[in-house]
Amino acid sequence: MDRKEVTTILDNLKPAIDAVVDDNVKMIIKALISIIHNQQEVIEAQQKTIEQQQRKIQQQQQTIEQQQKTIETQHVLIKEQRKEIQNLKEKLGTNSSNSSKPPSGDSFKPNDDEDNKNKKGQKNKRKRGGQPGHAGVTRSLLPTEEVDHVEQHQPPEHCDCGGAIKSDQYYQRHQVYELPDVKMVVTEHQLFCGCCAQCGKEHRAELPDHVPTGILGPYLLAFIATLTSDYKMSKRDVARFLMDLYEFSICIATVKRAEETVSEALIVPVEEANIYLKQESIVNCDETSHAECGKKMWAWVAIANTVAVFMIAASRSKKAAMALLGETFNGILGSDRYRAYAWVPAHRRQVCWAHLKRDFKKISEREGSSRRLGFCLLGYTRRLFHAWHQFSDGIITREEFKKIMGPIRLKVERLLIFGTQLEHSKTQGTCLEMLKLKEALWTFVETANVEPTNNLAERVLRKIVIWRKVCFGTWSVNGTLYLERVMTVVATCRLQERSVFGFLRDAMIAHLHKTPAPSLLPQSILADDIRLLVAA
Repeated sequence: MDRKEVTTILDNLKPAIDAVVDDNVKMIIKALISIIHNQQEVIEAQQKTIEQQQRKIQQQQQTIEQQQKTIETQHVLIKEQRKEIQNLKEKLGTNSSNSSKPPSGDSFKPNDDEDNKNKKGQKNKRKRGGQPGHAGVTRSLLPTEEVDHVEQHQPPEHCDCGGAIKSDQYYQRHQVYELPDVKMVVTEHQLFCGCCAQCGKEHRAELPDHVPTGILGPYLLAFIATLTSDYKMSKRDVARFLMDLYEFSICIATVKRAEETVSEALIVPVEEANIYLKQESIVNCDETSHAECGKKMWAWVAIANTVAVFMIAASRSKKAAMALLGETFNGILGSDRYRAYAWVPAHRRQVCWAHLKRDFKKISEREGSSRRLGFCLLGYTRRLFHAWHQFSDGIITREEFKKIMGPIRLKVERLLIFGTQLEHSKTQGTCLEMLKLKEALWTFVETANVEPTNNLAERVLRKIVIWRKVCFGTWSVNGTLYLERVMTVVATCRLQERSVFGFLRDAMIAHLHKTPAPSLLPQSILADDIRLLVAA
């Protein structure tokens, strides 16, 4: 009931009240009516205040809702930024010990003698270089009959006292090695012509087949190829080197033609090595980037039984891996976890544990449960390598090695399963990928001659990586063919402890004389082939 209604009712009751009540009562009634009016005004004011408060409450509720939305948005943003910060920290902390990044790409350490501290953080007392008690290496003197020159040095004829000194034998032999004076050997081939005494027909002599049509002989061609491949010299450096050492002027184009000639001479031995590799039972493989005319390419290497074959392809795909290994490859492949090798079944693969160790270290550098998981996996990895080195050194047998590896395998696989349940997406993804290749983690335990790491392929591949950094890639298709062929020779000869120059020299002589080229296959393989031919 509002104030107007109350006033109307009182006004209607006023005549009746005046008729039945006296003046005192009237005064009381008037007072009550005034009080009612005042209360009514208070109520109205309170209602207005309530309405105002309600409007404020609604505004505050709207503000709260907006702030809640802002808080939720900020929570999402903070979560994303925290994730981005972790990723940036991870990227900043990436080095050769927790990724496939080469050691040359590591940042320089501050000069705080960190390299001189041991695992416990204590400063090492050992100095650099040979340590006390280590076996020294001393060059033995050549027999006198094998040296080129002998010079005898006599003591003075008279002593300080005036007596004559008689010299009957030497008390010391001292040999000095020196480079000889070198000079290019130039052979001039003079071609004569003559006419027939009867018919007058002219006849001209021709160069023998073994004489090169260019100015470079087989030894010099092999020498240039050795410099540009094994010693990673640029064409310009080769030209300058020949001028400094032999006073022989040669242009860069001539060096390029020499490489093409050597490349042609290596076709047969490299193809033979390629066929041999595809038939081997254990092969290690790796790849790295390359450049041809500024375009990104990929250099692949496969190694089997001291034979290394390089291939430079346009892609880093399954197709390229199959071209290198052969589509019918049926052996065991040692590699990293790169997906281009996924076409080989897991039970015929060995994943590199050096790569796994780096992955585990990366996990251990994250926060929370990932850190604990990474440290546990690194601990079992150390136990794995300790057992492997004991087996490799002949301290334990294969059966004892298997017994040690059984519990390690069980624990590692359980930890990887645990890692798939963690919140960190990268840790989860890494563990899932490793579990997909679970069988490929332990091939080295059961199969003889399989290494737990792919270090051999990485070391061989390093040759072409350094070459790329020095020479900045190849600049033609022929240059790329030369590089993969000559690097195949260099890597294989190094694995077999053969002379790279000696092989290239023999290959060039065979090429010029049109005789069978030397082989890159191990001598034991060639001996077996000879025995089979004799038996047949």
